[in-house]
Amino acid sequence: MASKAPPPSLGSPAGVPPSGNGKYIVIALLLLGVIGGVAYWKLSQQPPPPPVTINVPDAGPPPPPTRNPDDEVPPPPPVEDAGSDAGKKTVVVVQAGNQCDVKKCGGSNSSDLETALSFRAKQAHRCYDNALAQDPTLRGKVAIAVRVGANGQACSAAVAANDLGNGNVANCVAGYFRGQSFPAPRGGCVDVNIPINFVPRQ
Repeated sequence: MASKAPPPSLGSPAGVPPSGNGKYIVIALLLLGVIGGVAYWKLSQQPPPPPVTINVPDAGPPPPPTRNPDDEVPPPPPVEDAGSDAGKKTVVVVQAGNQCDVKKCGGSNSSDLETALSFRAKQAHRCYDNALAQDPTLRGKVAIAVRVGANGQACSAAVAANDLGNGNVANCVAGYFRGQSFPAPRGGCVDVNIPINFVPRQ
């Protein structure tokens, strides 16, 4: 009897790995699907539209009113008897601006204001240095009275005391504070006395 070839095995078809490797094929197909989905999503994204500029034409004058706006104002309430206070007027004083004209200031210094005033006092040493070139024995103290308004503007600056014996130097020093803007004091205007001691530098 002729021998017959063994029947082909019922294993995997040609090109497919033997059983047990199917899970790897499924994972590879899933990865390819995810990569394809991401690529499609990236390609389908559109850049954001540019901002829209709207040019509004001039609207022109408003249309004339169709009714009188004064017709909508209610009448004032009836006046009641004022009693014994009738005839007395209530005066309300409103202080506006920088409060330069008040008799007494109620504000207080801030650290920023003190720093700015000290800086101006150091700059005022130029007046003394110029006079010292003519009189090397010149020395003494000058006190400057400065009123700083609630808005930080110097309302006034005057010589309060002068033991220097040179009025020109004292007036020059006061000029360094006049018309200047400083940090605003706390709580309204403030009066500051600034003593400056002038001695020749060694």
